[in-house]
Amino acid sequence: MANLDTEFSEAPVVWLLTDNKPGHRNQLKGLGNRLRVLAGASLHWIDTRSVNVPLWRALLAIPPSADFPAAEPDLIVAAGSGTHRLLLALRRKKKASTLVLMKPGFPFSWVSAVITPDHDQVADGPNVLLTEGVINTITPMARITDKPEALILVGGPCPHFDWDDDVLLGQIHHLINHYPGWRWTISGSRRTPEPLLHKLQELAGLKITVVGPDRTHQDWLNHQVSASRAIWVSPDSMSMVCEAATSGVPTGIFQLTPVPGSRVAAGIDQLVQNGRVARWSDHASVMTEKPLRGQVLWEADRAARWVVTRGLLPLPTEPRQDRKRGED
Repeated sequence: MANLDTEFSEAPVVWLLTDNKPGHRNQLKGLGNRLRVLAGASLHWIDTRSVNVPLWRALLAIPPSADFPAAEPDLIVAAGSGTHRLLLALRRKKKASTLVLMKPGFPFSWVSAVITPDHDQVADGPNVLLTEGVINTITPMARITDKPEALILVGGPCPHFDWDDDVLLGQIHHLINHYPGWRWTISGSRRTPEPLLHKLQELAGLKITVVGPDRTHQDWLNHQVSASRAIWVSPDSMSMVCEAATSGVPTGIFQLTPVPGSRVAAGIDQLVQNGRVARWSDHASVMTEKPLRGQVLWEADRAARWVVTRGLLPLPTEPRQDRKRGED
């Protein structure tokens, strides 16, 4: 066993490597937030788009010259293939563990640990955590409102489902017409086709608010979720589906035809089977039944606890160790 440094650590330092794609950054933020709460972690973001890492540096684990944070990391976390070269180049950094979110395209043995959705069909292992869906920043609601307020989240074309504006719009019309006592907030995204955004805007009225992607702020979704009694989501975005499911608010998925062999479509189907979300055909259960408060889906918290338990990040009262964390 390696010698222990007699100096006790202050706040453990986490470097978060991001390609700034919203879904990837959301996963990093969700995990980072929980590590800050559970372990007092100090979070430092690094935009990998500004750091040039030749392939040879990644393969040989030689860090590039860059303006890195002054605080040396205890844990380096990366999400997105655009961050992998830098993660690998930093993997031999003294005292730092390395963690990749989502299935990487390199051997798992090159990093300390991997956290990936179970729909990626990765074999379980001591340094692998399989999550139900993807990590996100939503915190489960302690109490769900009784007010008839519904939130609709609309994405756009993707490789996993056959997108159809008319089919989606028809289902939204159906909900609004069948539940006239409800108040609706409808939000498009940056991927929502312009013709569909225009048609959604035409629905705006006394009981219907339509918000474009340019009108939402960083905490907008959290605020809307907390005020909602039901949520409906298009299935093209696993992130949106998991955010809604994590909230504990009754959640339904609009019906679009899945592309055969899609792992994302399979992951959403698994969420349905696990009772986390409901299919379009079961919309009455979302709109009329009281929410079932079973086991909470909070994968950011579960992942953060696993990171701490595996020794990938020291608690503030633990001594810093010279060995790689996560190794037995």
